[in-house]
Amino acid sequence: MKLIMIPAIALTLFSAVFANQRTASEQPVHTGNGFAVLELFTSEGCSSCPPADALLARIQQEAGNKPIYILAYHVDYWNRLGWKDIFSDPRYSKRQYQYSQQLNSQVYTPQLVINGTSSCIGSDEAAVTNAMANALASPAEETLNIKAQLQSGKAALTYNVTGDAGNSRLLVAVVQKHTVSKVTRGENEGRMLSHVQIVRDLRTFDPGAGSAQISLPGDFNTQEWELIGMIQDSGTGVIKAATRVSL
Repeated sequence: MKLIMIPAIALTLFSAVFANQRTASEQPVHTGNGFAVLELFTSEGCSSCPPADALLARIQQEAGNKPIYILAYHVDYWNRLGWKDIFSDPRYSKRQYQYSQQLNSQVYTPQLVINGTSSCIGSDEAAVTNAMANALASPAEETLNIKAQLQSGKAALTYNVTGDAGNSRLLVAVVQKHTVSKVTRGENEGRMLSHVQIVRDLRTFDPGAGSAQISLPGDFNTQEWELIGMIQDSGTGVIKAATRVSL
């Protein structure tokens, strides 16, 4: 395990790779009405992150119609260590810091947060699989339905939430499903990295409003991109419902 101290951040970053203990094909069978939101905090500057990206790519491929939603946030605090990740955003680092307070956890990469209730090392296959099983077996507190119409570079959303949405917010992630990147400096120098489910934007709305509008990237299309919505408790960070947006 490698420790990196960043005084400007005043947090400890851990980079670790655990040996895989089971294959991604051993995913739990979905028998309840639960869901699993897997939020990976990663960086192209971290040499321990590619195995986590690869694990989530396999999970994504084998998820089928299970309610498994993968979001990869590229944090920006690695950028000062030799390579600037073009997908990084300080908002995603801030989101990870918020989770560290809510979960009483440290900040490191690759960190995976599951339904806003627990976290583990994103490359620890056994821990990730067990966390998914627990999430899928837990009843959802709420139900979220979102539809969208594409209109000149924007998505007009209509949504409804059933259940107690008090103290909650609606988050909608604009996700690029896959891309590759050539890294020329830093810990991954010379590597061609493959990424899945990259969060390119994250917007927050009032869950009671019922409608909203999102600007989309110029190259957005329904084959290579998607929108994922979540209802999240503003205080605890617990994700109460999630869904893919019907486009």
